[in-house]
Amino acid sequence: MRQTGKFTVSGALAGLCNGLFGAGGGLFLVPLFTRWAGMDQRRAFATSVAVVLPLSLVSAGVYLCRGAVDLAAAWPYLLGGFAGGLLSGRVFTKVPVGWLRRGFGALLLYGGVRAVLAL
Repeated sequence: MRQTGKFTVSGALAGLCNGLFGAGGGLFLVPLFTRWAGMDQRRAFATSVAVVLPLSLVSAGVYLCRGAVDLAAAWPYLLGGFAGGLLSGRVFTKVPVGWLRRGFGALLLYGGVRAVLAL
């Protein structure tokens, strides 16, 4: 039961982050999957993507219903994201876990610096 509570809190944090910031749920999930669920890094990254997709769809649906989505502007990004997702899905298993960790850390650092400088 305690594990279920941890996982529910993790999912709630991911959903909250996704809804408020438009993405970023995986930033919570990857560390929580590795520490709380004991997943290896590669499985944590992949599972995070699988969880964030439905969260993003829910958030996008809410924004769409409120008229806050510019679909014409979103299409090029969706196409590029689709292509990038296919490519990274094929390359993912070939990338050493150390490089995945470094890339994830660099992404966190970049996002944090951008957020602080935007203040």
